[in-house]
Parts: sequence; C-alpha cells; structure tokens
Amino acid sequence: MKKNVKFALILGSVFMLTAVGLGAFGAHGLEGKVSAKALSTWKTGVSYQIYHALALLGLAAIHSQYQSLKLSMTYNLFLLGTALFSFNCYLYAVTGIKVIAMIIPLGGISFMVGWLLAVKTFIKDFK
Repeated sequence: MKKNVKFALILGSVFMLTAVGLGAFGAHGLEGKVSAKALSTWKTGVSYQIYHALALLGLAAIHSQYQSLKLSMTYNLFLLGTALFSFNCYLYAVTGIKVIAMIIPLGGISFMVGWLLAVKTFIKDFK
C-alpha cells in the first residue's frame, strides 16, 4: 500500500474517531453551558470534520485502486482544512475569542482548494 494512501486512511479514521467524541461532548457536555449559537458553531465543526474524514477514506479507497492518482496534496489540504476550520470552530465555541473566528475561513479555503485539486486530478487521470 502506498504511503500516502495509508496516511489518508489513518487520518480519516482518526478524524472520524475524534468527530464522534467531540460531537458527543458537544451534545452532552456543552449543552446549557454555552449559547445556542456557540453550540451551532461546534456542530458545524463536527459536521465538516466528518465530511472530510469520509472524503479521506473514500479518496484513499479510490487511490488504492488507481495508484497513479496524485492525491497527496488533497489529503494535506483536508488535514489543514480540518485543523483551521473544525478545530477553530471548537475553540471559538468555547472561548468566544473573535480572532479565532477570523481563522476559520482559511480552513474553508483549504477544503475548497483540496477539492479543486481532486477534480483536476480526476479530469487529468480519467480520460
């Protein structure tokens, strides 16, 4: 198995594991302790973490069958996007620090660029 496929499978699994735990913590540990808006921000972070964990797992499955695909940058951008978007959503939800909220869009941009590179790879390699 290629090293970057293994990386994506492990990363996707770790992201799913932590998303489930963080989702449960938000639902049971934060309810009544933070505002409804903060809880919604927390849930958004969990949702995007799950989406991109599933994407990593799916892309890695495809990549294992088509090893010539160049998806390592997409994997890295999904890692960066999750760190900047989801984890900053969590921090912002519990701290309310505005500077953290200004970092969150950089994660969204990382996700979008990762998806753009995946599209480019699929167009180029599946003719």
